[in-house]
Amino acid sequence: MMRTDLDHLPESKRRELERVVQVLFEEFEAKTRNRSHQHLKQGRILKIVLFGSYARGDWVEDKKSGYASDYDLLVVVSHDDLTDVVEYWGTAEDTLMRAFLISKELTAPANFIVHSLGDVNRQLGRGRPFFIDILRDGIALYEAEGHEFSKSKPLTSDELLAEAQGHFDEWLESADRFRRSAKFYIDDGGPKEAAFALHQATERLYHGFLLVQTLYSPKSHRLNFLRSQAERLNPRLITAWPRDTKSAQRAFELLRRAYVDARYSPHFKITAQELSWLQQRIEVLQGLVRVACEQRLAELRTEIN
Repeated sequence: MMRTDLDHLPESKRRELERVVQVLFEEFEAKTRNRSHQHLKQGRILKIVLFGSYARGDWVEDKKSGYASDYDLLVVVSHDDLTDVVEYWGTAEDTLMRAFLISKELTAPANFIVHSLGDVNRQLGRGRPFFIDILRDGIALYEAEGHEFSKSKPLTSDELLAEAQGHFDEWLESADRFRRSAKFYIDDGGPKEAAFALHQATERLYHGFLLVQTLYSPKSHRLNFLRSQAERLNPRLITAWPRDTKSAQRAFELLRRAYVDARYSPHFKITAQELSWLQQRIEVLQGLVRVACEQRLAELRTEIN
């Protein structure tokens, strides 16, 4: 059985998590109410699990640096089709972001991933460390009766190393190709193309890091979400992105938006100075990710030997 207690959290944080759960249910029910297919119309949220720093009790709120831990949640639904973020969960994401940025109902961003119960149990059966850790450390904020997680089956060190090495080789090289292409676009007078390439370099660094560490990365292009997931595992990565000035916050926001706006919006503007700063920070991130991944691979080799 999963833990359900939140006694380690202040009352204000518990109220915020109640609000997050309420938003998730309200938005999900609104999206599924008029679906024609029976399995969608009768779709259910089976579990909402808090994981990460707020579950462990080691969350951070550093006003000096501007860094704060996010609420991390796993939403478990009754069917794979209900995990489509754009179709079912985009409004919930927007509502929760507004609750943090605009109405200030939340003191931390609420990030969530969505998987079907069948998929989570498959992941546990395949020994995915990310899901095994959630099963061990997570706190159930909501659970429907009769829908249990399967027992996990950990991978051997040989299996972990083989998968992690493959992810390291693929994703870090891909990130570097995009980083190099951004330099070409800058020199060629294409700031929008450069911004998009820098977004892709950053996204791939985070995906690569998460896959090497846990053999799992959420299917997301949202850099703020990927950043929080990576920094949750390795706080050293926090130093890649200063948060203590408005110019630094603006530059990262432009990078975050570049996945869509740099390609499609005629209003997207980014200066040469901002691109230069982003290049520098991504190089710092690249170095930190490489070191962290190489340390993880070395640990796995030691376990084998």
